[in-house]
Amino acid sequence: MSGFARHWGAGAPALLLHCSLAHSGAWEGMARALSGGRLRMTAPDLVGHGRGPARDPARDYHDQATDAALAHLPDEPCHLIGHSFGGTVALRLALEHPARAASLTLIEPVLFAAASGKPGWQAHEVAMAGLGPLFAAGDAEGAARLFLSVWGGGVPLDAMTEAQRRYMIERIWVVRDSAPALDADRANLLPRLGQIRCPVLLIEGAASPPVIAETQAALGAAIPGHRRAVIAGAGHMLPITHPAQVAAVIAEFLDAV
Repeated sequence: MSGFARHWGAGAPALLLHCSLAHSGAWEGMARALSGGRLRMTAPDLVGHGRGPARDPARDYHDQATDAALAHLPDEPCHLIGHSFGGTVALRLALEHPARAASLTLIEPVLFAAASGKPGWQAHEVAMAGLGPLFAAGDAEGAARLFLSVWGGGVPLDAMTEAQRRYMIERIWVVRDSAPALDADRANLLPRLGQIRCPVLLIEGAASPPVIAETQAALGAAIPGHRRAVIAGAGHMLPITHPAQVAAVIAEFLDAV
């Protein structure tokens, strides 16, 4: 295996993939709630995050992130759990390595291409329209401030500690570099959704931007036999803000797998 990873628990193997601008420690609360003999959890730092592998600008970011996550995927069937960007990587692993996917839990995967043209998607496009000019101007702080105003779980950039602000600003390029996969499905995930054969759980927060529910509905329409759960009062950062509730939903799902 390559790169840094955190580990929790004992039991069946599980791979936990975090969201953009975070790191493996984001799973701490949820992983502890799932510990106790059910799962042996591994959470790597994704490319460009924490102590994860460095970004190779010559490669597509989603390709590189998937390859790095694959290095932590055991040969035996493994429960894949991903949040936001990490959810799209978990989905890709399940599609491209089906024999190694025991189940797939997608917590608000931001595969926005699935919701293209819908009202929530249109609102998302309007809200994020300023990112392009900010990136073009080299204004990483402005881009981070705009992005987190919608996707930061209610904590604006200026309310964070200096270390947290610096971490977000230094990694906001991830949002730009992941756009081809998330907005245009460069990894060609959507046409392959019907190929998924492992049990699938879709989780979202009731207070998340509408594009999330649209994305989940589109994924669910194409994935056979999936389950879907909504966490009351939660927004996009629900594994961090509502770890016990998310863990309970996953535990119930795994009991039925």
